[in-house]
Amino acid sequence: MKVKFFALLRDITGVKETTNFSGTTLVELLEQIANHYGKEMSNWLFTPTGPDEEKKLGKDVIILVNGRAIEHLAGLATPLKEDDEVAIFPRLAGG
Repeated sequence: MKVKFFALLRDITGVKETTNFSGTTLVELLEQIANHYGKEMSNWLFTPTGPDEEKKLGKDVIILVNGRAIEHLAGLATPLKEDDEVAIFPRLAGG
């Protein structure tokens, strides 16, 4: 599967896109990405929770699976297939 990073997330990863990760659900994929790229990426992807709590998406990140926002899919439980494209954006404020 293809994962694309945008804006300052590219600075964290050092790449625009990668095919080095996989998962059957979005949360599995994001956990692999967080583990690989470290604490800064983990802080973008997930809201801090307790060790026994379910992962929650970070408030400053937008994720699309095949061009659809995960809020309109199954959130972090969104199932993934090998040919899916996941795009990860930081939420940007501006004026």
